[in-house]
Parts: sequence; C-alpha cells; structure tokens
Amino acid sequence: MAEKTTTKKAATKKPEEKKLISFVEVDEKKEEIKNPIIESAQKLASANADMDDSGDEMGDFDISEEIAKSIKDSAGKPDRYYEAIGRRKTAVARIRLYTKGDKEFIVNDQDYTKYFQTVEDRESAVASMKKMKCLDKFRITVVVKGGGHRAQSEAIRHGTARVLVDFNANFRKRLRKAGFLTRDPRMRERKKFGLRRARRAPQWAKR
Repeated sequence: MAEKTTTKKAATKKPEEKKLISFVEVDEKKEEIKNPIIESAQKLASANADMDDSGDEMGDFDISEEIAKSIKDSAGKPDRYYEAIGRRKTAVARIRLYTKGDKEFIVNDQDYTKYFQTVEDRESAVASMKKMKCLDKFRITVVVKGGGHRAQSEAIRHGTARVLVDFNANFRKRLRKAGFLTRDPRMRERKKFGLRRARRAPQWAKR
C-alpha cells in the first residue's frame, strides 16, 4: 500500500512541474520577442537625436563657406538684391540685401549706429546678422516706418532673418531656433471709453 501512495504522489507532482516549466518558457519567448523591438526603437531614437543635433547648429566655418558659395554663384549675374519685410507692433521694415557694393548697414539713409541711439536697439537690429556671422559681408538697406525705436529695431531683426533665409535656405534652422523668424504678434491694448488707458480707471474719491 505504501508503494502505491508514493507513486500517486509522484504522479501528482509531475504535471505541476511541467506547468511551471511551460510558463517560464513562454516568458522567455516574450522577452526574446520584445528585446529586438525595444533595441530597434532605441536605435531609431538615438539616430534621430544625432541628426537633429548635427543639422540644428552650423559651425562658423560652414556659415562662411555657404555665404562665399552663394556670393560666388551670383557673381556673373547683374546687380540684384534679396528683399523681405519685417514687422513688430505698428513698425514695418523693408529690408534689401545686396551681395555687391560697400559692406554697410543703412537704416533710413543713415548708419544704424547713428539712427539708433541706445546700445540695446542697435544690438537688436543687427542680431540676425550677428547670429549668422555675416554683418560685414553684405550691404543692407532698411526703410522702416511706424512705431518707436524699440519696435523698429525688432522689425528690422525680423526682416533681416527673413532675407537671410531667402539668400540661403540652410540658415533657417539656426535662425528659427534663435526665435528671429517668429513674428511677435503682441500689440498695445487700445484705450477704453471712460478709462484713462486700456484698463486704468480714474481715481475714485469718497468725498
């Protein structure tokens, strides 16, 4: 009788062991299937990151090389210019970029250092040109109207960024990342009836 019981116990244990082995095998198979998918996704993500990093920023040597190449291509052609319009608040700036002639930055028939009195306005006006290291490589003429000097300088920055993209499309990524190609839509809120300004109410006195 004792022998029979031992055989029965052994028989009951075997199916449980088989089940455990089968679950382990299934889990291993799932991991084997998932691992290649995860690895391929990680490889794609790293490749895209490398492409973004490499294409996002241009070195100073690459920029000067691109400018020299573009100027060389337009050497045999008649004197022409690239034109773009920049805006900020109520200021509108019409920019013309010449590849030939004196290398200067003219705003309303004056040098930009004379037209803009503050250093902040000067730096803002030529920010796009300095970003691409080409302030002394082109002749830029600007006709700007409306707004104050601050708005005019930002309109010129917007227009010069646009004209540089027209000159060479490879400059777009760097200027876009700096935010110079984005039109700033913020405007001064208009005065309301019964108020001193857009929201400023007259002072109230009880007596």
